[in-house]
Amino acid sequence: MHGLKELLSLEEQRLKIIKANVDGRLIDVPNGTVRVTSSKDKVQYIHCVEDENETGYKLSYIKKDDMALVYRLAQKSYDQKIKKLVDRRLKQLDKLTNEYEDNEIEEIYDKLHPNRKTLINPVEIPWEEKLTDWKSNPYVGKEFAPGIPEIYTKKGERVRSKSEKILADTFYDLGIEYKYECPLKLKGYGVVYPDFTFLRKRDGKEIYWEHDGRMDDPAYAEKAIRKINSYIANGIFPGEHLIISYESSGVVINDKIIKMMITKYLI
Repeated sequence: MHGLKELLSLEEQRLKIIKANVDGRLIDVPNGTVRVTSSKDKVQYIHCVEDENETGYKLSYIKKDDMALVYRLAQKSYDQKIKKLVDRRLKQLDKLTNEYEDNEIEEIYDKLHPNRKTLINPVEIPWEEKLTDWKSNPYVGKEFAPGIPEIYTKKGERVRSKSEKILADTFYDLGIEYKYECPLKLKGYGVVYPDFTFLRKRDGKEIYWEHDGRMDDPAYAEKAIRKINSYIANGIFPGEHLIISYESSGVVINDKIIKMMITKYLI
């Protein structure tokens, strides 16, 4: 599974933060534990402290005016359980992350001699082969109306705006393969032409990027919203398989933001 190593790393970071939190709270805690009982609908708290001279515990009721001790003992017990679990999970994750690699199955095939590869039916198609097959699928993009300015990307493709050229050139510079205005049928809406379509390596899914460049134009914005809603109605959700960038006459495309989005959603 592509990206599992990253997820394991994120989980390890989360657990380390939790561990630091509970370790800090367990530095200065009262002795013993609290036992919670009830009698005739009345809750009672019993302080249990291990007897150093005898086996067993010394028990004493905690008075109502010492509820702070009850809270501290209850928190201590909870934190100890969390610490025990987190310590165990961190040990397991450490071993797993050291051994696991996202592409380890693909690498077995990739490292074979080319002559031997011809004899093998791999259990998973190598990424480069998947990408080549995806790129080789022919498609007919949206036609350009006559008389509009001709804008070309570094890849030599014609696009409709300077903002699309900035996006396309950024993808090109980062080595990210894309299809420009590859048709996609959305049920209940018809055929749309996402500005860019990608095949994401981490999960092998197609990702669509729509750049809405005139969001201060009411008619344009209304059409863009209907289109985004149609994506969602077809199970293509923003932040998952749909990336949306925006512009208006007063707020232009931001190169830094675009690269952050690429890192978050495509790489």
